[in-house]
Amino acid sequence: VQLQASGGGLVQAGGSLRLTCVARGINFKIYTMGWYRQAPGQQRELVAQISSGGSIDYADSVKGRFTISRDNAYRKVHLQMNSLKPEDTAVYYCKAGANNWGKGTQVTVSS
Repeated sequence: VQLQASGGGLVQAGGSLRLTCVARGINFKIYTMGWYRQAPGQQRELVAQISSGGSIDYADSVKGRFTISRDNAYRKVHLQMNSLKPEDTAVYYCKAGANNWGKGTQVTVSS
């Protein structure tokens, strides 16, 4: 299984970023796909996830600002992040199913 995340970067507060994760080596369409994040000194937390059937969950802290979507044809999952805040600063990870993790991508939001 290979999960490649991209799209992180440095952005000012109020700005936007779009993260993309490309999955290889799995039957993508049957997997729940998730985005997690981990800030320095904190535990990794769920940001958003989307099931194979399209059910979506968001962390309360990102509701109304972040949107998760998936493209089964291209084995991609996206995270559109708007109205970014400094507290969104973290390494963001893509996850497939119960325990398939990709390498993270750094998101830094300056105040």
